Amino acid sequence: MKKLFDFTKLPVVDAVNEIIIYAAEKGASDIHFDPTDDSLKVRIRIDGILDTLTTIPNSVRHNIVTRIKILSGMNITETRLPQDGAIKTTLRGKNLDLRVSSLPTKRGEKIVIRIMDYSLSLKGIEYLCFSEDNYKKVLKMLNSPNGIILVTGATGSGKSTTVYSFLQRLNVEGSNLVTVEDPVEMDIEGINQVQVNSEIGLDFATVLRSILRQDPNIIMIGEIRDTETAKIAVRASITGHLVLSTVHTNNSLNTIERLLDMDVERYLLAGALTGIISQTLPRKLCDKCKHLRETTQYEKMLFKTVLGKDVNQIYEAGNCDECNNGYKGRIALHEVLLINQDIRDAISEGISKEELRHLVYNKNVITMLQDGLYKVLAGFTTFEEVIRLVDIDDNLSNEKNNRIL
Repeated sequence: MKKLFDFTKLPVVDAVNEIIIYAAEKGASDIHFDPTDDSLKVRIRIDGILDTLTTIPNSVRHNIVTRIKILSGMNITETRLPQDGAIKTTLRGKNLDLRVSSLPTKRGEKIVIRIMDYSLSLKGIEYLCFSEDNYKKVLKMLNSPNGIILVTGATGSGKSTTVYSFLQRLNVEGSNLVTVEDPVEMDIEGINQVQVNSEIGLDFATVLRSILRQDPNIIMIGEIRDTETAKIAVRASITGHLVLSTVHTNNSLNTIERLLDMDVERYLLAGALTGIISQTLPRKLCDKCKHLRETTQYEKMLFKTVLGKDVNQIYEAGNCDECNNGYKGRIALHEVLLINQDIRDAISEGISKEELRHLVYNKNVITMLQDGLYKVLAGFTTFEEVIRLVDIDDNLSNEKNNRIL
């Protein structure tokens, strides 16, 4: 992956442009400028994996960081505090929307540039890799007149892409859509988008209270981070509004527990919750160089245990000029829970976690492990990628409740 740049001859403006363009053309999601004792190491994240691109010598390191801070509207004289900025520009005919973050470290400022790509959101939910059953559940959620729909997952798991796809679907004539975000990541025509500014007291809770006086049909909250936001969101959803938001949890059961930990009243949560979509993003196999191999004993056991199938061959990564070590792009694994009356009653009554697990993971729910193994069989990703991202022990515990074992 390493690329040679002659930083002693290349002007600083051109050097920054070259790094950004190269990363964007390679499909990178982030560019990291990591300070070390004698240089500034540049790494780019492609398909979720960080790889070293080049090293910037100390002689031009300060100039490179300053140039990025100027482009993103940061204060170049402030090096002691974290800063956030943004860059919207066109380089070599390529429109770029970048988010920039600086962090003071012991060895100097670390800069991270996130390259925003909303192509999947613009295409629609049909391109988000939902299985047929999960796709039908999602459509049913979005057709609900009110309630709260949560998209969950770790940082970088594609939650924003999914939520924006939902907004595109719901953005129809006759509806009033309002969002509160930090930051506003994608500009969508026909939607009223509010940027949070905590420095002047414009936080999620303050904006939400005002939004409820704006006659909204659909409200999108960028992220439920605290108790106050969670309570207002839930109350909004039971007063005739459809609310979309994200939470940093791994699965449906953990999401319910997280909201209860935020002191949301059980009876309100039971009445408000419409559905939970949990997801993660393994790397996608390159169609050109992937090839079949024999399954190991462990793999055979897991396929039999989880899917009830005897599997003798699966695809593995190859290597060619069109991919990154056998992978090209990423694909989503999902767990979609459509809340039914039994689960509502259980939340309201405060039953134990194990009893709630039994109700959540019934035969109608495809766990993330099941979805991942189905996509391994279809040749979309590898067994290794699924194991890397999915908690096997936790999912197997859910499988037992699913009565597959």
